[in-house]
Amino acid sequence: MRVTMSRSSGALDKFSFEGLLHLLAILAVVLLLAPTVIVLVVSFTDGLSLRFPPPGYSWRWYGELMEAWQLHYALKNSLTVAVLATALAIGLGVLAALAVARSPRLSARLLDSFFLSPLILPALAFGLSSLMFFSLIGWPVSVFTLVLGHTVVCVPYVVRNTVAALTQLQPSMLEGSASLGASRLYTFRRITLPLIRPGILSGGFLAFMASFDNIPVSLFLRDAATDMLPIRMWQDLEGRLDVTIAALSGILIVATIGGIAVMERLTGLSRRLV
Repeated sequence: MRVTMSRSSGALDKFSFEGLLHLLAILAVVLLLAPTVIVLVVSFTDGLSLRFPPPGYSWRWYGELMEAWQLHYALKNSLTVAVLATALAIGLGVLAALAVARSPRLSARLLDSFFLSPLILPALAFGLSSLMFFSLIGWPVSVFTLVLGHTVVCVPYVVRNTVAALTQLQPSMLEGSASLGASRLYTFRRITLPLIRPGILSGGFLAFMASFDNIPVSLFLRDAATDMLPIRMWQDLEGRLDVTIAALSGILIVATIGGIAVMERLTGLSRRLV
């Protein structure tokens, strides 16, 4: 009788624990998705202010985006900086990953930690220190310094994903290529690069998103003529709660989800983030 009661109590405890975990998971999903859903709903309001639920629904504010030239200019700047920073980050990150991925040396581990350090350092601290460094060497803030700052922030994403891809590469394939007389460059171009391409693409996508959405570094390293989209959106919301920003946010949300879906299909992005 006691054994039966003990088993029943154990099953009940297990059920309660699993039920609590499921409840917490559902709560976390709701908390993560609710702000996004609210923004999407508010973007279709026909009112003049940000209000949830909206008094009515209309495509009005999406049409207003066509005339928002300041947002167009800021979007162009953000895309330009993000593309340049991503290209530099891919070049530097792949080279760094090739150097540290399979090396057993302590220096390689230290370099790996060094390349990942921008993810640990607070973004505001990095932006301020970068501004002080460029001022010290006499470089005025410009698009060039902005791209350099974004590149430093983006490199860790490329390094991490490329290293993960390189660790799954079979050494026997490289040894077989070398035994057949192939040069290192030829082996890299025909064997290594195709096999690690998913990791490079995943890292490049994450780097692009990190650059495009970056505010702290942009605040310190941009000049007065370089208006960045996240900063412009924040200023418009802080000053006048412009509903056009909700419409733009809706477009960015859909574009981001679309980009994630494409990268998941091409590279298995979710598996590389685990």
